[in-house]
Amino acid sequence: MRTLLLLLLALAASGCVARRLPPGKPLARSGDEIIACGQLFHTGTRVVTWLDPGGYDAYRVERRFSPFEKSDWDSTRAESKGPETPNRYGLRRDGLDSAMRERVRGGGWQLAELRERVDQFVIHFDATGTSRRCFEVLHDLRGLSVHFMLDVDGTIYQTLDLKERAWHATTSNSRSVGVEVAHPGAHPVPNRHVLDPWYSKDDKGVRLVFPDWIGNPGIATPGFVGRPARPDPILGKIQGNDLIQYDFTPEQYEALARLTAALHAVLPRIQLDAPRGPDGKVTSDALPAARLEAHSGLLGHYHVQPNKVDPGPAFDWERVLRHARKLARP
Repeated sequence: MRTLLLLLLALAASGCVARRLPPGKPLARSGDEIIACGQLFHTGTRVVTWLDPGGYDAYRVERRFSPFEKSDWDSTRAESKGPETPNRYGLRRDGLDSAMRERVRGGGWQLAELRERVDQFVIHFDATGTSRRCFEVLHDLRGLSVHFMLDVDGTIYQTLDLKERAWHATTSNSRSVGVEVAHPGAHPVPNRHVLDPWYSKDDKGVRLVFPDWIGNPGIATPGFVGRPARPDPILGKIQGNDLIQYDFTPEQYEALARLTAALHAVLPRIQLDAPRGPDGKVTSDALPAARLEAHSGLLGHYHVQPNKVDPGPAFDWERVLRHARKLARP
């Protein structure tokens, strides 16, 4: 009887709330939410979704940065060697029987089902330097996609619902979420001059600059000045290659840790760790197929594909993981 009474009171209360809200009353977002299966989840850091002004929409067929009159799919197919299909994403189809595939291919994923299938978070650097340019290259030119882009000022852009299979990490696509972190990239040591147009020094030290050919960098924070978290370039090996790379910005590390903690909460099979070697350090080579299959947690793109080096030797795995674990504590 007591349980029934409590249930009736709860229903009555919810009905009162519904009656107090007139039809058409907007529900405001806080501006830090990510979207999974149509549900909003807070991150504690700025997120611009594909539904927001200034967002990047990977659901659209049209090229975002082509002249409007030539942005449609017919013009794209005629003028570009990149996109092979109008869509730049697909269905998380691995492991689905025919009945479930038919049910979810129209968008009917339940969060509980997604939680059973997504257990990897793949981190990339975009090698384009800004999220604006990243979306142009991925969407308009290459016909690819990624769930998140993280700009130099720490702004996160979500381009697809997490239920979608983004095209960013080959064999891990069906089971992963991906993020492209804005960064000029890592380069072989003899080619370190490639980084020169991206960095300069002022009275406060090393700062990030944008080459003229970038045009409008599209940074959301007015007057933002990006600085590497560690001022000196970092040397290290990825896939056995000696590389040089400047660090990511503190704003990117902070936002990425918060996004990582949020993903762990929303998709708990994404564990807060990365592949480690016998010395306890995060490994710097592609994982053997069996180990990649067994891993649940964070990955670099280089862990998935032997021809990739992102996020590079400067990426501070421990900084991200340590902060994400702290945020994830109850």
